[in-house]
Amino acid sequence: MSFAERDEAGDVRKRELAKMAWMALMLTPGMGPTRIWKAMGRLGAAERLFEASLTELEGLGMPAQSAQFCFEGKARAAAEDEIKRVAEAGGTVLTSEDSEYPERLREIYDPPAVLWIRGDVTQLARPGIAVVGTRQPSPYGAGMAELLSRDLANRRLVILSGMARGVDTAAHKGAIEAGGKTVAVWGTGIDVIYPKENKKLAEQIVATGGAIVSEYPLGTFPAPQNFPIRNRILSGMSVGVLVIEAAEYSGTRITARCAMEQNRDVYAVPGNVTNKNAWGPNTLIKQGAKLTATWEDVWEDLPSQIRLALEEEVEAAGGRSESKAGGTASLFNDTPLPKHERIVFDKLRHDESMQLDELIEQLEAELGSAEIFTALFELELAGRVRQLPGKNYVRAF
Repeated sequence: MSFAERDEAGDVRKRELAKMAWMALMLTPGMGPTRIWKAMGRLGAAERLFEASLTELEGLGMPAQSAQFCFEGKARAAAEDEIKRVAEAGGTVLTSEDSEYPERLREIYDPPAVLWIRGDVTQLARPGIAVVGTRQPSPYGAGMAELLSRDLANRRLVILSGMARGVDTAAHKGAIEAGGKTVAVWGTGIDVIYPKENKKLAEQIVATGGAIVSEYPLGTFPAPQNFPIRNRILSGMSVGVLVIEAAEYSGTRITARCAMEQNRDVYAVPGNVTNKNAWGPNTLIKQGAKLTATWEDVWEDLPSQIRLALEEEVEAAGGRSESKAGGTASLFNDTPLPKHERIVFDKLRHDESMQLDELIEQLEAELGSAEIFTALFELELAGRVRQLPGKNYVRAF
């Protein structure tokens, strides 16, 4: 073996030890991200963790039981086992010493010491928008989440969300529909799908070149306290956070607050003031968040170097490709409609569905049922109206 080969082998071994050291501290009881970063800063070199005496470990600011856990070799054994299991599961582990660790995440107050990842690691460093909101959106909220995510993904922005029910799920689906990339930040281990009905969506995210990210070890169950904590990662990896429907007391508020503290842009889609889930975005707009009706409202606020780089990517790919649904998301649509379609359309709303029988009853003085059926059919074909189960209808976009 040549000197160069020996040096390279030594560097590889050093990186492996450093990764193991970060993982060891992550799996040590009583050690959170803040304590881990402080301890590593005092050590100087991560791999020195395994050579330190008990006194030296306690001098790093570690609680006595944590120092004992490391000194006895239990932390290293746990780290070796976890790294092996992650590899067997097809996952990846990133620490701050890895070049793929997202730079934007390093900037926040308490970045995760270790990231568990399934999928394409490179997506974590790309410019992205976090799309967040209620788990129980109105048809309007779900539609705007999906369509805005679709339109932004069409411009090569990564869509980040938490894969929860409601707005999160709609955001991921919109990005996938556009053929774009999406990253899901979980509050569980990357092997614990939550909610379970999103198993297919999780598979699609990875299969389409996106990623699933967590700061929790394999097997971590969906404990309620994990989800507010993970929200700082969502906002931290993004260049901005887009809020679509959120009640007064919700995890979305935490994400928006994290974004403001991390100096990220905050965008909000205005909602109907009679809808309790409009409180969050409407209040954020009053506090200075940018009112968002179309993808352009986000696009024009992006840092110029990011916007120019993304525009070059789009041009290199032969121009923007429209998604299957076509068009772009908007609160407004000014294309003239035939009279009978306009009458029906004016009765429908974005945020509340109307049952067919009720619609016929309200319009009986103006239109016959056959005219209403025809108008609904034409409006659906034009993408202006969506039919929900039970012959309920809402405005699309």
